[in-house]
Amino acid sequence: MENSDCDSIDWNTDDELEISGLPSSRPTLTTPGGETITCNGGGTITCNGEDSSAGPSSSKLVRHFVSMGFSQALVTKVIDENGEDSAESAILETLLTYSTLENTPGDNSPEEHPPVDFDLSSSEYDEGLYDLSDSDCWSENEIEEDTDSSSEKDKKLRSLKNMGYPVEEAEIAMERCGPGASILELTDFICAAQLARAEDANFPYEVKPKVKLENGRLKKRKMYPELYGRKKHRGIEEDGETIRLPKPMVGFGLPPDFGIRDSSLVIQKRNLPEEAMGPPYFYYENVALTPKGVWDTISRFLYNIEPEFVDSKYFCAAARKRGYIHNLPIHNRFPLLPIQPRTINEAFPLTKRWWPSWDTRTKLNCLQTAIASARLQDRIRKAIEKYDGEPPAIVQKYVLDECRKWNLVWVGRNKVAPLEPDEVEVLLGFPKNHTRGGGISRTDRYKSLGNSFQVDTVAYHLSALKPLYPKGINVLSLFSGIGGAEVALYKLGIPLKTVVSVEKSEVNRNVVRSWWEQTNQQGNLVDYEDVRQLTADRLEQLIDTFGGFDLVIGGSPCNNLAGSNRVSRDGLEGDQSILFYEYFRIVDDVKNIMAERRGSNR
Repeated sequence: MENSDCDSIDWNTDDELEISGLPSSRPTLTTPGGETITCNGGGTITCNGEDSSAGPSSSKLVRHFVSMGFSQALVTKVIDENGEDSAESAILETLLTYSTLENTPGDNSPEEHPPVDFDLSSSEYDEGLYDLSDSDCWSENEIEEDTDSSSEKDKKLRSLKNMGYPVEEAEIAMERCGPGASILELTDFICAAQLARAEDANFPYEVKPKVKLENGRLKKRKMYPELYGRKKHRGIEEDGETIRLPKPMVGFGLPPDFGIRDSSLVIQKRNLPEEAMGPPYFYYENVALTPKGVWDTISRFLYNIEPEFVDSKYFCAAARKRGYIHNLPIHNRFPLLPIQPRTINEAFPLTKRWWPSWDTRTKLNCLQTAIASARLQDRIRKAIEKYDGEPPAIVQKYVLDECRKWNLVWVGRNKVAPLEPDEVEVLLGFPKNHTRGGGISRTDRYKSLGNSFQVDTVAYHLSALKPLYPKGINVLSLFSGIGGAEVALYKLGIPLKTVVSVEKSEVNRNVVRSWWEQTNQQGNLVDYEDVRQLTADRLEQLIDTFGGFDLVIGGSPCNNLAGSNRVSRDGLEGDQSILFYEYFRIVDDVKNIMAERRGSNR
């Protein structure tokens, strides 16, 4: 989607196992105290054949964690806070958090830890920096119901307060991450927000007010009653999910030697309804993992065209699961050259020196709109440095989970760090320093990149247009972001005669304008801020001025669709994602207006 954490992350889905090649066997280790530990999954650990989740004695737990290098006083304190029946993985997370705080001067005292203002809202169309709603690493069977008791929430709030975090920041973190988030994830969230505030001193502290209806749900803004009426008239049913996500997620087929050799996965032909056939062509993109029925609705509005679901891990070294609905030809596609490195070590060879043998990742997870906090990076380093050789399996699992979640790479001995913006640009197929052209902050660069197209994936789909437009193409680019579609067409060698770009964010508009000038584009670039400015009359004027559009491309905001957004995952009726209906309206208007023009010229 070019525009636009918590306990239930399923890192071991079939897709993640395919990426990382994780072993399915249960790791075992022997502690310095002589206990044999087996990690059973689900947070339970067997010590000397006894299941710790079945009610281990407090003394055994204390001995176990003391043998790992933690002080007895700290272990006793954490067990008292979490309870003896808590999973050992949760106790370990809290121990690591407290250890870092104790070793960081000033961080464990509320008086020495001044509050830092930060923003957890976004007035733009695209996804807010801290929602991470562009992330597609969530399990498809994610449970959305809030099952935590208020007492558990109060307990976590007290813990965060005792750790020195301002209450207002702790409350916002719990609201955004969801009540099921662990203490570790809540502290990471707060620190990431503080880091963002430190990067951009003008980042205001503001939380959007909530308006609740009688049923307790957030008020929804139905902006387009005529479209809702048209939807009902068409007989579209919201209930039920008929569109299933394929595994592997390879769309209608990949280029030769791109990791899939099963010819049965290649779609030989498809039948488009007459009203959908181009030109003009259209191309729509959004996150693959959406609430039930969303892709059915999108498909039915866009002429009942079957979505093409593709994971960009086949085109680069990072996963990015997306769905595309389009009326483009599907034959004679070709990939961009040179082909991108498709493993982490190929993309970043300098990491090989420091990469531990127990980190089996070969691909990065979905590139997000935010990065891990410095506190988390320090916590990981200290957790590993407690051991002379390889850390125990339970510590390895903790580190690997955090590395996968935040896409951390090894940059030194026992040291991990997030990718730099220019490294993210390369993974996503943009020119290096593409997002520096707009003169934007480092924080905004991450945000804009996290919401962008993966250029190589989109270019493969658009490549079928090259023989059709040898003299150039007129593009209507909706929710343009940082210009992923424009970059893809340019890299394919398709001249850009006219681009009408619609993008809410001034930061992103500046990036596209800078790229346009730096690449010496000879065509016309016209900017609009809001898709609602493109009324039928305005579209007629643009079509008459430029001779029509050959391609309408874009992806409406995923804010209310993505699995990691637990606050307002309202589907296509959400405040931002409802703009999908504007995309449909514009495509429909463009096709009708151009059909009328062709009829009148006969």
